[in-house]
Amino acid sequence: MASGFFAVFNDIAILLDDAATMSKVATKKTVGILSDDLAVSAQKASGFCASRELPVLWAITKGSFKNKLIILPLAFLLSAFVPWIIVPILMLGGVYLAYEGVEKIHEYFYPHIHVKKSREVLSEEEILKVEASKIKSAILTDFILSIEIIIIALGSVIKQTLPVQIISVTVVAILATIGVYGVVALLVRMDDFGFKLIEISDEKNKLLGKVGELLVQGLPKIIKFLTFIGTIAMLLVAGGIFLHNVHQLHDMLHALPSILPDLLVGLIVGTIALIVEKTFKKLKGSY
Repeated sequence: MASGFFAVFNDIAILLDDAATMSKVATKKTVGILSDDLAVSAQKASGFCASRELPVLWAITKGSFKNKLIILPLAFLLSAFVPWIIVPILMLGGVYLAYEGVEKIHEYFYPHIHVKKSREVLSEEEILKVEASKIKSAILTDFILSIEIIIIALGSVIKQTLPVQIISVTVVAILATIGVYGVVALLVRMDDFGFKLIEISDEKNKLLGKVGELLVQGLPKIIKFLTFIGTIAMLLVAGGIFLHNVHQLHDMLHALPSILPDLLVGLIVGTIALIVEKTFKKLKGSY
């Protein structure tokens, strides 16, 4: 009886050890997409008034955890019973990410009418409506990126036993949400920390004041930079999905240097998606 009891504990220890090892492998495989996720998430979480930054970020974080709860069991079931459907799902997600990236570029050159209105002239109801729309968009984008992260992590441990797969991929999924949104939370509150340093600085601690000023002045630049990086990241992730799964595209563009093939394909796919979306709206409006 005792030997059987300890045998179970030994099996559990071996399972956890294997899962820990494979979690490290899966995390390394997803580092690239996690960096893209960070840039995109920072872009999506920026642009809110200071008092709403953390509530909005918490709403997006909760949405991200819900996304993982939906995707994880589905990924394991699809991988086990209908593995052929995973690639089409990834490519549909790639179309959405490419559309988001190109739409951001289009909006930069041709701003929407509501963007031209200053935040002061918007009513509280309008501000909350814009906020809810941004949160919804951020959670949807997180859903697409979460699929990519989970599928890549699953692919790296696909030869392991099912329990090891479940533990490893789940760990990666949880770390992705905590890590990404934890860093984003630090970024969006950087100016508050800067103001606090300025407040406590005095003649003897001028360095604190200078550091605080640097943080306050640096935040808008960092957000603009991350917005740019986030847009590029969406195009790169989208383009990479198509290049990795459409061999003809890969063979056609493999001679191009570095990330240019991913970026080019992402731009083309996103442009087509944007044209289709605007054409559909025009046709819908004409009826």
